[in-house]
Amino acid sequence: MATFRFHALADALSRTPKHVEFPSDRASNYYAVNVFTQEKMREYLPSEAYKSVMDAINHGTQLDRQLSNQVASSMKDWALTKQVTHYTHWFQPLTGATAEKHDAFFSPISGGRAIEKFDGDNLVQQEPDASSFPNGGIRNTFEARGYTAWDPTSPAFIIGKTLCIPTIFIAYTGEALDYKMPLLKALNVMDKAATDVCQYFDKDITKVNTSLGWEQEYFLIDKALFNARPDIMMTGRALVGHNPAKGQQLDDHYFGSIPERASAFMREYEIEALKLGIPVTTRHNEVAPNQFECAPMFEEANLANDHNLLLMDLLEKIARKHDFRILLHEKPFPSLNGSGKHNNWSLGTNTGVNLLAPGKNPKTNLRFLTFFVNTIKAIHDNADILRSSIASAGNDHRLGANEAPPAIISVFIGSQLTQMLDNLEKSIKAGKMTPEDKTELKLSIGKIPQILLDNTDRNRTSPFAFTGNKFEFRAVGSSANCGSAMIALNVIVAKQLQDFKIAVDSRIEKGDKKDEAILKELQKLIKDSKKIRFEGNGYGDEWVKEAEKRGLSNLKDTPRALKVMVDKKTKDLFNELGVFTNVELDARYEIELENYILKLQIESRTLGDIAQNHIIPTAIKYQNVILKNIKGMNEVMGTDAKIMASTQYEILKKTSEHLNKLKESCDIMLEERKKANKLTNSEEKSLAYCDKVKPHFSEIKYHSDKLELLIDDELWPLPKLREILFTK
Repeated sequence: MATFRFHALADALSRTPKHVEFPSDRASNYYAVNVFTQEKMREYLPSEAYKSVMDAINHGTQLDRQLSNQVASSMKDWALTKQVTHYTHWFQPLTGATAEKHDAFFSPISGGRAIEKFDGDNLVQQEPDASSFPNGGIRNTFEARGYTAWDPTSPAFIIGKTLCIPTIFIAYTGEALDYKMPLLKALNVMDKAATDVCQYFDKDITKVNTSLGWEQEYFLIDKALFNARPDIMMTGRALVGHNPAKGQQLDDHYFGSIPERASAFMREYEIEALKLGIPVTTRHNEVAPNQFECAPMFEEANLANDHNLLLMDLLEKIARKHDFRILLHEKPFPSLNGSGKHNNWSLGTNTGVNLLAPGKNPKTNLRFLTFFVNTIKAIHDNADILRSSIASAGNDHRLGANEAPPAIISVFIGSQLTQMLDNLEKSIKAGKMTPEDKTELKLSIGKIPQILLDNTDRNRTSPFAFTGNKFEFRAVGSSANCGSAMIALNVIVAKQLQDFKIAVDSRIEKGDKKDEAILKELQKLIKDSKKIRFEGNGYGDEWVKEAEKRGLSNLKDTPRALKVMVDKKTKDLFNELGVFTNVELDARYEIELENYILKLQIESRTLGDIAQNHIIPTAIKYQNVILKNIKGMNEVMGTDAKIMASTQYEILKKTSEHLNKLKESCDIMLEERKKANKLTNSEEKSLAYCDKVKPHFSEIKYHSDKLELLIDDELWPLPKLREILFTK
C-alpha cells in the first residue's frame, strides 16, 4: 500500500496544466448561448405564444395545450440547431443532487422513416419512475409513479447534446418531492406579503422578487491522491490524518496567486458556466490550502438556485478533465477552514428598488427600515427554523469551526446601525407625535445612507449578517441545495411582513397617521427582537454563555436541529402560508434523518475499514521492524542493548499503546453501530449515531494520527495531508 501511495504522489507531482481552448468571441458574445432565453423565445415563438409564455413567467398564468405545443416545437427547433438529440426533465429530488432521464427526439413513423418529435405533453409533464427517490413514507416503494412538471420561470438549457427542461417533482398524490416546488411557493408568498407592505410607500410597486447571490467554496485535490484515500473517496472528507506543520496559519493562500493547474480548471468551468447563462464573475483562493471560491452576480432566487446546482455539476465534471477531484464537503480536513455557501439575500421591486438599500430621503429610508427591522424580527422569532434548514452531517463539523458561524443563530448589523435602532426604540413617544418629534425622526432616518457608507464592519463569526444592502446567510453548507435555506428564510420573513401589515393597519384604524403607525410598530419590533442582535465574537465561549442567558437556542447537531421541522409552531407556519403540508414536513423530517444516519453509517464503516485493513497491519509491520532491530541489538550488544536501544523500546511501547487503543475504539464503535442499526425509529436511530457512534470517530482518529507520527514514512499506506493539501 505504501508503494501505491508513492505512485499516487508521483502521478500528482507530474501533472501539468491542461490546455483550455478559449472561444474566439468575447464572453458577452457567447453568454447564454446554450439557454432558451427570452430573446430566443421571441425569435422562435409566434407573438401570441411568446406573450402567453411571458404572462406565465411573470404572473403565473397557465398555458393551454395548443400554446404548449407551439413552445415545445420552438424549443425543439432551437435545440436541433445545436445538434441536440435528446431532451430531459431536469429536477431536484431530495437526494441533494439533480436528476434527469433522457429521451430522444427521434420517433419512427411508417415506411421505415423517422422524424424529430417533441410536443406539449413532453414539455409540460413527464412520469419518471420515482420508486428510488426519497419520499419519507409518502408512498410505498411499489408505488413508483411521480410527476415532473415544467417550470416556465426557469429557462431550458443545453448540456452536451441534451435539452434540459427545469421541472418540479411531485408524488402521484400531489405532495412535493423536491426543493423547487416549495421554493416557488415560498417566493410567491414573499412576493405577495412584501408587495402589500410596499404599498405604504409606493403604489407603483406591484411585484417583489427575492434575489440570491451565492458564494460557492470548494477544495481541489489531485485525482491520484483522491483515489489513494478510501475515506475521502467514500465520504468526501479525511477521517484520519495528522495535521501538517503548515496549514493555513500564515494566511498565504488567501487571495494569493491562483496555481496554474487550478487556474486552467477555473477558466474552463467559467466558459461553460457563461454559456449556460450563469453569470460567474468572481474567483479566488480561499483561506485553506487548495480551497477556492467562485461567485456569480445576483439573480432571482429560483433561477439562482438552479444555476448553483448546475455549477456544482460543472465543477465535478470539469475537475475530472483536469485530473482533479472536487470536494464539496463542509469540513474535508481537520483544523482548516470548512466550506460554506454564503447566501446573499435581498428583495427587489418591479420599479428597480432594492428594499434593503436606503434611499435619498426619509420616506425611502423608512421603507428600508421597515424591511430591515422586520427581517431581524423574523429571525428572532424563527431562529430554530432557520437553523433546521441548514442542518446536515457535514455542516455539524463546520458550524463553530474556523471562520464558520456557530450553531447559535444571531444577527449582525454593525455598531452604527445598532446605535441607530437603539435610538429609534427610545425616541418614539407612546402618544401622538409632535411636529418636533417627526422632524427629529426624519433627520435621524435621513442619516442612514451615511451610516451605511461609513460602516465597514464585517463579522465572519455571524451566521446572519447585514452587509450594506443585503443580508448574508453564512451558515449554509457548501454541498447544500440553497433551496432549503431560501424556503425557510422567505417563509419566516413573509409571515412577519403579514403580521406587520395587520398591526400597522390596526394602528391606523385607531387614529394614527400612516408614518406614525409604521414607526411605532417598528419601535415595538426593535425592542422585541433585541436579543437576537450580536456584534461580538461568535466563536468565543463567552457568546455561548451569553446566548444561553438571552434564551437563544444552541442546536449543535443535526438530529436535534431537524426536530424543529415537525414542531407544531413550524407546521402551523408552513400550513398557514401554503408552502408545506404536515405530510410533506413529516416526510422531509424522515428523509433528512435517514440521510444523516446513512452518512454517519458510511463514515463509521469506512473508518473501521481503514483502521483494520490499513493502519493496524502497517503498525504491526512496523513493530516487527523494531523488534527485529532490538533483537539484533541484543545479539550484538548483549547486556548493554537495553540502554543502547532505549529509543527503539520507547517507540515500540508507544506504538503498541496506540495500536491497542485504536483496536479497542474500533471494537466499541462497531458494537455501538450494531445497537443503533437495530433501532427502527428514525429519531432514536439518528440520536444513537450522533451520541454513541460518532464520538468514537475522534478517538480512532487520535490514535491513528499518533501512529502516523511514529511509523516510518515509507511504510505509511495513505497519502498524508501535507501531500494532499500542498501538491499543486
